[in-house]
Amino acid sequence: MAEITGDFEHAIRESGRVLAVRGQIVPSTLHDVVLCATAGSEVRVGESKVPYGVDHIDRVFLEPADAQINPEAENAILAAELIIVGPGSLYTSILPNLLIEGMVEALRASPAVKVYVCNIAGQPGETMGFSVSEHLKTIEDHVGVTLFDYVIVNSNTGLPLPPSAVEAGVTRVGFDRDQATLQPVNYILADVASSQISTHHDPEKLSKVIMKRIWR
Repeated sequence: MAEITGDFEHAIRESGRVLAVRGQIVPSTLHDVVLCATAGSEVRVGESKVPYGVDHIDRVFLEPADAQINPEAENAILAAELIIVGPGSLYTSILPNLLIEGMVEALRASPAVKVYVCNIAGQPGETMGFSVSEHLKTIEDHVGVTLFDYVIVNSNTGLPLPPSAVEAGVTRVGFDRDQATLQPVNYILADVASSQISTHHDPEKLSKVIMKRIWR
């Protein structure tokens, strides 16, 4: 779409119109950036290559490192009443946006209630075996601060994992209460798992938890 419109920002807006997206899509930056990662002594370049064939990612970073936040995104964050981060791939979706120059500053300056939706299951090549506290520590190690007021954690551990997930060695993200409560955030444990794909969130369950237990 960017090639058709000749402009990335215009392409985002046009894609939203074509797909009939409710709401507004605002890119975190208008700069061309490449996601890179270190895994042991190896440096991976490019989002698709970051998690491929590795057991653990040490750190991710952007090139160029000084890509600035999109002013429209900054204004939206500063004007927001509620900011929800996640669910999503920790190293290849969530952290790249937080690493944009000026993003963390905008989030900290915003008066909005800030919520992190922790993933239900580990992701091969990224967060296999991670607990809730390890997700939060990874974010803090990258951005230097605790950003969230609330963390939503799935409490429904009774649903069987999909056969493909079991075959891949995927396990649920455990709530390590003792370590997690060392973080200065409020935890909300609730059944937010999809009965269809138990490694994913159920959008309706998740939205109800946010509206009834946070946005009151």
